[in-house]
Amino acid sequence: MDRKRTALTVAAAGTAAGVAGLVLIASPAGADETPPVLPPVSAEALVQSVIQADVPALAGAVELRNDIGLPIPGLPQATGDNVARVYTDGNGRGRISLKQGSGERTFVQDGTTTWLWNSANRSVTKFTGGEDKDGKDTADKLSDPATAAREVVELIKKDSTVAVDGTARVADRPVYQLVLTPKPTERTLLREVRVSIDSQTRVPLRLEVLANGQSEPALRIGFTEFSTGAQDPALFTFTPPAGVKVTEGAAKDKGAKADQESLFKSANLKIVGEGWDTVATGQVPAALLSAQIPQSGERAAADVTSLLKRLGKEVNGPFGTGYVISTKVGTALVTTDGRVAVGAVPQQVLIDALGQK
Repeated sequence: MDRKRTALTVAAAGTAAGVAGLVLIASPAGADETPPVLPPVSAEALVQSVIQADVPALAGAVELRNDIGLPIPGLPQATGDNVARVYTDGNGRGRISLKQGSGERTFVQDGTTTWLWNSANRSVTKFTGGEDKDGKDTADKLSDPATAAREVVELIKKDSTVAVDGTARVADRPVYQLVLTPKPTERTLLREVRVSIDSQTRVPLRLEVLANGQSEPALRIGFTEFSTGAQDPALFTFTPPAGVKVTEGAAKDKGAKADQESLFKSANLKIVGEGWDTVATGQVPAALLSAQIPQSGERAAADVTSLLKRLGKEVNGPFGTGYVISTKVGTALVTTDGRVAVGAVPQQVLIDALGQK
């Protein structure tokens, strides 16, 4: 199974994982009523320039605004707060700091080692050399906003009508507006994906996901501040605070990878279709169906079925019985026997996907 494609499919569905991936690549506009005048460019040429662009040394503040219609733990709801500061030296070294409540998580890639610092529980994880591939991949994407943008554009471009829809300003920089619209054959809840491309660097500075029947973006992510140029080398070094235990990531990952392998195997994940109406299907492990999920505030822990009843609507069909959870940008269907389907699609597309062998 292609796990990279699976991850991108979930991203397209507007799930928490997808949001996490998308937060790396875009930003809300610093609006300017007068669009900048830029040299004309074709949609094909603009897409190609994004794919081929090298990300320069830069610094920026990233913001997420979410109005997908379903609260997701850890995901801001229609907030204007900056949630991340991003830096890269343009040569593989990077830093990102993510606000988490009163604490902060910091990722530093110094060229040979990746450091993950969590100020809330004062923990440090260290990935070194060739054994830190997963940690390095995470940090590289955090410090290279174009990487995730390229993957999203590559995923849907062949099933889209791609156009350049004028110019604008984002983070006080002139941008081209690249719009990807699903072709008429695509069955999706999404109307368009709009990416603002920096006219000079070709780095995507803002991404907006618009759903059918909605005038405002369901999801808007990106840079509120963006500047290029040499960065302080001290940003790309990390020294663990005194008295803090450092966990070697390679050893930690060995167990985590084994758990992931077991989870993927038991989940029986499959991809049905492609493009905008791609659906991810799988099986919720039996242990998870009966697991108690911690609740926020004073609420007692609840089992998965109770949560599904609260968040979704009970439905019946050829799949049996289950619960459907709908947002502006995606739908999830979980049957009472644990089968699951999720995508940026209407309910019937999920039912069709569950019916495929």
